[in-house]
Amino acid sequence: MTDEELTAMQEELAASQEEIERLQERAADREARAAHLEQQLGELRQELAQAQNEAQAREQELASRTEQAEELRAQVESAAQRYRDVTLQQSPELPEELVAGATVEEIDQAIERARQTVSKVRGHLESQAQAGRVPVGAPIRSGPDFSGLSAAEKIRRGLQQRSG
Repeated sequence: MTDEELTAMQEELAASQEEIERLQERAADREARAAHLEQQLGELRQELAQAQNEAQAREQELASRTEQAEELRAQVESAAQRYRDVTLQQSPELPEELVAGATVEEIDQAIERARQTVSKVRGHLESQAQAGRVPVGAPIRSGPDFSGLSAAEKIRRGLQQRSG
């Protein structure tokens, strides 16, 4: 081997060693970045698990509140129906079919509408009764009204009454 070949090989070896050092540095950087990313991934997984636990707790709380709301709604409807029954007992003139509702306010509105309807029907019935009422006592006696008859018919009736 000649000196030139030896020098060329040494230069090649030095260049290869530099390349190896650069690659080792890049590998070390990438390993550090990978370790950092794995740490972040672990933190994110913990945050995700915590968020899932919180969501599950909120779902349970919401389910509990929903059950409570349903129970309260049932109690309100029951109380409203008892109120309706008592009101109808106190006002027997109101038709039950006209009074409906799920809350006290709805029942109050229905009762008001039913009272207005009953009042209108009473007024209508009273006006009909007044129109069909006959005055007390006998009507005034009067003879038949011949004003619509012709002269010949009047004469004929008069002759009939004389004969008999």
